[in-house]
Amino acid sequence: MSDVCVGKIISISELNVQIMINDEKVKYHDMLYAMNKGKKIQFEVQEEDGRVASCIPFQNVVGLKKGLDVFKEAHGLEIQYSDEILGKVFDSYGGLIDDSHIEEVSKRNVYNRNISLEEINLNGGILWTGIKVLDFFAPMQKGFKMGLLGGAGVGKTVLIKELINNVYKGFNSNSVFVGVGERSREGKELYDEMKDADLLDKMAIVFGQMGENSAARSKAVFAGLTLAEYLRDEKGQDVLLFVDNIYRYVQAISEVNAELSRIPIENGYPANINTAVSNVEERINSTGKGSITSFQAIYIPADDLTDQAVQTITTHLDGQIVLDRKVAEKGLYPAVDVFTTTSKLIDIDKIGERHYHLVEEALRYYSRYQELEEIIAVLGIEELSVSDRNVFYRTRKLRNYFTQPMFVAENYTGIPGEFVNIDDILDDVENILSGKYDEFDENNFLYIGKFNGRKN
Repeated sequence: MSDVCVGKIISISELNVQIMINDEKVKYHDMLYAMNKGKKIQFEVQEEDGRVASCIPFQNVVGLKKGLDVFKEAHGLEIQYSDEILGKVFDSYGGLIDDSHIEEVSKRNVYNRNISLEEINLNGGILWTGIKVLDFFAPMQKGFKMGLLGGAGVGKTVLIKELINNVYKGFNSNSVFVGVGERSREGKELYDEMKDADLLDKMAIVFGQMGENSAARSKAVFAGLTLAEYLRDEKGQDVLLFVDNIYRYVQAISEVNAELSRIPIENGYPANINTAVSNVEERINSTGKGSITSFQAIYIPADDLTDQAVQTITTHLDGQIVLDRKVAEKGLYPAVDVFTTTSKLIDIDKIGERHYHLVEEALRYYSRYQELEEIIAVLGIEELSVSDRNVFYRTRKLRNYFTQPMFVAENYTGIPGEFVNIDDILDDVENILSGKYDEFDENNFLYIGKFNGRKN
């Protein structure tokens, strides 16, 4: 056997295999393995205390026993690093799980890339998605990290698919989807939906499934980052990286730390929670070659936004897109809550005076509309002043205008998808708010692209 023997197993548990090291050197993130009945069981070094290394196993430890020889792999945890990543589904450790195969193996260590300060490009330009409600209320700069909040059934997957579709068409750039603690059923659904929408060959997928151990769930995001870095650094692309769910990564790190008997802080989170999250977030950036723009779904435990893990993640974000069930129930998709959806780009110096003031005015209209709904429920619309009546009807038109037919939903809706330029969005919003479109019925604004003064 070519790999060098570094020691023997002295203790085994589900998430911690301890190894007595001989004279060979091992360090954090080194990949070790033992053979059991012809099967290779791999571990990764998490800490070293004298001559004892504590490692997390990547596979089931059943069959391992004390005294087994342990060997060191030359390259550590790796994943394919070439054009062959597209259209493929990988597990957390870089193995294929979709019955496909790699023609020419070219791998890279998943921890190797640390972006330097000189490489970061803070003026990466705006990433226009062609989705009206996002480009207007939450515009994104290349290299941004956006939170994607919303429960089941509010249209998260359709929005993700549309973003992948539009960015590919607009920038000829590919995407990476990382399922961290993903249910296997949901993973299969996503795979089938991407295939049906003809998007599978435009993206790479990594799944660390819910049924696997904490190691798999904690490593999936690093495998996905490496794939995204290939597209950015080697192909010069503006990549979209979807992480669903970044909270599960923190959860997995917490489980590993508990197994290593590290004292937790509040709510059982590890003391190194900031470092663990930073190790992921700091690799998501725009450079002179390309950019990685990420959308990170965040599970909110017990709906507590002050949770330590949620707070740690959100400090890294540049904005958030919140999908709301109440909006979805009205039949308005994308079901975006405009009050809690935010972006750091909503700044006069970044998006310009016109766009900034239109966002302010639109939110003022939405806010007044909510108050008027309560008044109308009690007194009726006839009791409103002329100006309040204008606010009421114009906001309904605006609300309908921010719905949009999706390219990826054409088969279900029968309505052709629309990509809308930001200049057209600003013109339409301005015309609705100024009263130029008062003569049109609100239904004329439902599920269209730009308005063009058309009547249904």
